Amino acid sequence: MKGQNKLFIAIIIALIIGVGIGGVVHMQYPESAEPFSKNIKLLGTVFIRLVQMIIAPLVFTTLVVGIAKMSDIKMIGRVGTKAMLWFISASLMSLFIGLILVNWLEPGHVTKLPIQDVSSADELLKSSKGFSMEDFVKHVVPKSIFEAFATNEVLQIVVFSIMFGVALANMGEEYAQPVIKLFDIVAHAILKMVAYIMWFAPLGVLGAIAAVVAVNGFEIFKVYAIYLRDFFFALGVLWLVLLLVGYLILGNRLFELLKRIKAPLLIAFSTTSSEAVFPKLVEELEQFGCNSRVVSFILPLGYSFNLDGSMMYMTFASIFIAQIYGIEMTIGQQITMLLVLMLTSKGIAGVPRASLVIIVATCSMFGIPPEGIALILPIDHFCDMGRSMTNVLGNALATSAVSKWEGQLENPGVEV
Repeated sequence: MKGQNKLFIAIIIALIIGVGIGGVVHMQYPESAEPFSKNIKLLGTVFIRLVQMIIAPLVFTTLVVGIAKMSDIKMIGRVGTKAMLWFISASLMSLFIGLILVNWLEPGHVTKLPIQDVSSADELLKSSKGFSMEDFVKHVVPKSIFEAFATNEVLQIVVFSIMFGVALANMGEEYAQPVIKLFDIVAHAILKMVAYIMWFAPLGVLGAIAAVVAVNGFEIFKVYAIYLRDFFFALGVLWLVLLLVGYLILGNRLFELLKRIKAPLLIAFSTTSSEAVFPKLVEELEQFGCNSRVVSFILPLGYSFNLDGSMMYMTFASIFIAQIYGIEMTIGQQITMLLVLMLTSKGIAGVPRASLVIIVATCSMFGIPPEGIALILPIDHFCDMGRSMTNVLGNALATSAVSKWEGQLENPGVEV
């Protein structure tokens, strides 16, 4: 059995054990649920932090090497244009699917959710009030690359890396080659570290799942059953559309890609962090046959601009809150909201609970009580599992598609 399959099975086992342990604690030792959750969650925290530790240097080295090796500025522009066309199209499609299905299913009209204490949303309300174009620009353009590295601001690192890579590409091989070779070695060393860190994933999954189930139990699914059912149905529709487009571009190789990324998908689902699988996704896409230069260029951009699951969730949750409060929005208002979300959501991948922050800001703009976010906070973890998994799928498809369009998708013929 290959290591990839062993890791996948280990994660599945950890997921089941985590649900079981969390359920036992919730039912048998309810008084200990909070401290238990706080302590076992540390397993997930350690795993996430180990991954976060290597994201900044991995993005920087792979992106600089990828661009510098291209050496052809026209190629950089061509690949970037194709990537952005995919990102914009996929984002609009995701937003529209969320908008159409939330209006059709009307989860806010058929559910009777208990009104939550709005104090749970205070932190989000405060963080959303400062959202402005000035903050967006500050989030995108770095004032210090060291600060961007320290805070894992992926988009700022991408901006610096692209400029640095283009500069290297224009310096001539004599000057640039030693630097490119150094960064290439560093990138491969970091990818070697990925293999070690991923074996901590099962423990991270166990800790994250057990913590949530211990505190919330299984009742949380009953209380919000309709909302969760409708949201995951909408995610299923989005998956069908994404996979159909992927099949039209990749053909039967789509199934090979899905086998390759099954572990990253499951880790993203379990830990609610698409960031946690970034290094592993780089490795799997390159083994799938995607050009390493294309992977190192597109994937970091995708983590800021191509969050399909999060995009769909934004329209779904915003209209859901409006439905809960009995606020009827015209088609024109909803289309305007969609376009606003399209613009304001770009480049906020590094913001904690970014989707919720944007939802709060958007609700305020359209006269929907932003305190309504408290209604969905208790189950946001479960929704986040689905949207994180979808974000990973969307970025894997985007990278594979652009590699195919560039004629640089190899078929290594390696068994998965």
